[in-house]
Amino acid sequence: MNPIDSILAELQHEAATTRKMLERVPEESLAWKPHEKSRTLGEVASHIAHLPGVFIATLAREEFDRNEYQPGATATVADIIATFDRNVADALAVLPTLTMAQLSGTWRYKYGERVIFEMPRLAVLRAMGLNHLIHHRGQLSVYLRLLNVPLPPVYGPTADEA
Repeated sequence: MNPIDSILAELQHEAATTRKMLERVPEESLAWKPHEKSRTLGEVASHIAHLPGVFIATLAREEFDRNEYQPGATATVADIIATFDRNVADALAVLPTLTMAQLSGTWRYKYGERVIFEMPRLAVLRAMGLNHLIHHRGQLSVYLRLLNVPLPPVYGPTADEA
């Protein structure tokens, strides 16, 4: 089996679950944060919306310069969901085009001339594309719980959906 086939299926599953979580974000709480050192709810949700566009949809390139990224609007929950949907669609379109040689080849993430990291694309897919997304979705679920927002099922029923 081509590793992209399983990653495509996993991305589709995780994106659907993540979208359900984003749909629960209360518009009136976007500026809320649980601690002074934490990101706001809106910042966490926006970050989630951008991850598939930054770390998956750009993998056909040799490198990605964060300074060139056009993030799209994330001022409202509707904007966040639209940005997430667009980035997931872009990621799903790019993945089947990648060859095994590209997947094992190095990809660089940069801010201008500064290289933040470089690693094989397959590692970027796993670590930054999927694990990073899942990590921040978990963070979002904690924020929502603290705001008494019922959580959707993730890998099974939640206490709210049992």
